[in-house]
Order: sequence, then C-alpha cells, then structure tokens
Amino acid sequence: MWIASAAEIRDLDRRAIVEFGIPSMVLMERAGLAVFESVRELLPDGGRVTVMCGKGNNGGDGLVVARLLHEHRYLVDCLVAAREDELTEEAKTQLAVTRAQGIQPMFVDDARWIRKADCLGCRDLIVDAVLGTGAYGDLKGPVLEAIRIMNRAGVPVVAVDVPSGICTDTGEDLGESVWALRTVTFGLPKPFLFQGIGLEHAGYWSVADIGYPGQLTEEPTDARLIDQAWVANLLPERLRASHKGDNGQVLIVAGSRRYPGAACLAAMAALRAGAGLVTVAAIPSVCEIVAGHVPEAIFLPLPEVDGVIAPSAAPLLLEARDRTHAALFGPGLTHDEPVRDLLGTVWANWDTPCVVDADALNAASVGVPLPEIECVLTPHPGEMSRLLHSSIAEVQADRFRAVHQAVEEVGKTVLLKGPYSIVGETMQPLAVNCTGNPGMASAGMGDVLAGTIATLLAQELPTYCAASCGAYWHGLAGDLCAEEIAPIGFLSRDVANALPKARAKLMASCCTNLREL
Repeated sequence: MWIASAAEIRDLDRRAIVEFGIPSMVLMERAGLAVFESVRELLPDGGRVTVMCGKGNNGGDGLVVARLLHEHRYLVDCLVAAREDELTEEAKTQLAVTRAQGIQPMFVDDARWIRKADCLGCRDLIVDAVLGTGAYGDLKGPVLEAIRIMNRAGVPVVAVDVPSGICTDTGEDLGESVWALRTVTFGLPKPFLFQGIGLEHAGYWSVADIGYPGQLTEEPTDARLIDQAWVANLLPERLRASHKGDNGQVLIVAGSRRYPGAACLAAMAALRAGAGLVTVAAIPSVCEIVAGHVPEAIFLPLPEVDGVIAPSAAPLLLEARDRTHAALFGPGLTHDEPVRDLLGTVWANWDTPCVVDADALNAASVGVPLPEIECVLTPHPGEMSRLLHSSIAEVQADRFRAVHQAVEEVGKTVLLKGPYSIVGETMQPLAVNCTGNPGMASAGMGDVLAGTIATLLAQELPTYCAASCGAYWHGLAGDLCAEEIAPIGFLSRDVANALPKARAKLMASCCTNLREL
C-alpha cells in the first residue's frame, strides 16, 4: 500500500472529483460512514458522543458522523470550533442536511459553546473533526482551544483522517495536538502515522476505503508499506538438493572484550534466518563465548589489542572474504581507534555485499570510507544523527526526510531503525515496516536484525529487498514473541529463535494466497 503526503492526497481528491466524476459530497458521506462504523465498534450499545468539528471539509466529515449517530439513536452533541460564516461550501451543505435531521450544531460565537465544551468529560466518546490533512502553521484561537478541551476531557477520541494539530507529512504537532485512541484515515496511509508525535497520538489506526478509484490509489508515491505477500515471495526457497554451501556463507566481524554478546546474537540470528555457514571473526575470548552459545558457528580468531580486534587482523579478514557471500561489520566492536584503523584497511579492499551496523556506523560517521560494494546501513536514530552530523531531535522530527538525506549522502541502502523502520535506496520508494512492537525496545534487537539481513544478502537478495524483508521478518518474529511470551520482557535471543516460526508463517500466507488464486 502506498503512503500519501498531504499534497498527494489533495491531488487524489481533485482527480477523483474532476477526472472520475465522483462528487465531493459522496466522498464526504463515505468518510463519515467509515468513522461512524469505528465509533459503533467502540460503543456498540449506544452512548453519549460529542462531535467536535472545524470549518473545513474535515468538519464536514464530522457533521456526517453526527447525523449518522443521531439516526442510530446515539445521544449526540455537535460543537463547531468556528463561526457559521467561516464554513467551506461542502461543510455548509452538510450543515443544512444535519439541521434537517434535527441536530443543531453549536458554533464558537454562541455563548453556550464554552460551557458545553467544558462538559466533554461527561461524554462516552469524542469525535475529532477539527483539522484535516491540510493543516499547517502554529495553531491559535478556537481551534487551539478545542484541541485543549478535548485533551483535558479524559474521554476516548476517534480522530477523523488525522488527529487535529498533527502535521500530516512529519508527524510533529503544530503547537498542540489531539491524543486519539483511534484514527480513521482515508484512502491511503499518511506519513504522520509512522513518525513524530503522530505515531503516538494516532493511537490504533485504520485506512478506510471511501471510494477513490483503484487506479489512483495504486499509483506509486514516494513511500509504501512493506507488504507481507511481497516479503513471502522474495524470501529464498530451500531446494531439496541444496547443501550448506548453497544457502549463504556469512562472515560476522563483531564483538569485543566488553561486548561479546553482540557477536553471539548476530550469529544466532544468521543461523536461525537460514544461513548455511556462519563464521564469527572476533578476538579469541569472544570466539570462546560465542562457541558456548552457538556451537553451529565457525570461528576465525583474530589478533587483539586492548580487548578489541587489532588492525593487523585485516589480511585475515580479506582472506576470509573470498569464501564469504556476505558480511556483517559492527556489533560490539567499540569506538576504539584500532577498530577504525582495521575497518579503514578492510573496507578499502572489500568487494562482498555487507551490512554496516552499530560501531562500524560510528566509524563511518567520523570519516572511515565505506566499502565501494553495495551495503546496507542499519542506524538507530543516534547513529543516524552522527552520520548526518545533526541532532537526534532533527532526525526524529522527519524520519522520512532523514532517510532521503542519508541515502543521498552515502549512496547506499539505509535502514533507519525504530517503530516503523524505514528503508531507503536511490531510485526506490521509501519502504516502511509495519511489524514489530514496543517490547522490542531492548538490548540486542539490532544485532538480531543485522544478522538476519546479512543472511538475506548472502542468499543473493539485492540490498533494498534484503533490508526491507529483514525488517518485516524480524518484526514479525518479535510480534510472535509478544503473543507467546509476554508483551514486555522477551529477549533478543527469543526473537532470533522465533525467526524460523515467523518465516513459516510468512510462507504459509503465500501458499494460502496461491491456493485462493
């Protein structure tokens, strides 16, 4: 499914009306019906609902919701955070229909408006239809007051298209924004669902089909959601006659005296992801620890200096390169100068696809040139900020823009980790992952992800596909852990061990789709 910016959704609206002859009032009716159905799911037995409207078409959608609730015998109040003469033409039309049905919306210039608004805490639910996707600039006046009143009420809120006060394209708020329990967005998902404050304030979200023609919603945009069927079709099959050498040989350059576990988790993940052979290249003490937990791995002990890999290990790694299909550099290596010297020498001569993660990313951020070969960079927001020489706040303020900038600067595939991880590559749309859960915000999850992606590279997936599939698969494994263990408290090793089951679930869905065809 494609992700639409505010400008793209405006164009979608315009084309649906102008090119396909769909009246704007029809789209508004369908939008209101979709929100009404969501309210009915939350209050199936009726209840007291206040619909807070704005002056624009989002407010018109809200008026439709109020009318439908009234028709189905809900107790409805309708407040408008504007004067009647400020309404758009479509909203005025809906106002006339709403009044004809016996509902009398109360406008902000009515002396009773503020008294009624202050009683929202007595309602069962609020519908937020104040601002839509076109909102911009600092909020003020009745709109700001309406948002504050809704937030103060302590009542569940269903947002129409976007929580009022959230910037559609960045997810940042415009001074203050509604905190919704649920958001019903229309036609296509929007960037605010995946970043910034919008990620939290949207609550549980869904995309409602309001009648946009399929050929419009299927046109490519700048970003898309990673699709389960797409991932299932890309994951490599295991041939019956294959042997371990056919299924990807992964070299993992990781670990140090202080951080031996990172190498262990990456190796475990690579094997659980289906790599035929995994070689851990590390200092002897790390090799010993990994061997105790992952006996299936092969080991390449490397010379050591002060608890990290010494620069003199470079020839050994370059020799191992020739029997490797893909490599992973970074987990647990540390920021120490010997590591930077090692990577500088190795990367200058490296010609095998690789994942650059963790401390290897930090080396790149201080000027160590990346390999010329195709790579996947897997930064978290802190590492991304160092790569871009910006602040974490700037990265998180617009994660889509940050990925675009990183791809442009480094010329590699970039996966920005976090809720809804984002994959970017030159000449490709951003790929946004929708699997995973808050329980995965714990140590070692990035090492498991990096090992998974390295395996997919070793099995000859292109970098963009390996990063996108790896993110989806890794998140799905985390979702299985949340279901089967607990939402919080499962470990990164649990996620690694869940990779085979997650893969089986993916492939089963693919087979189901084929049977249906």
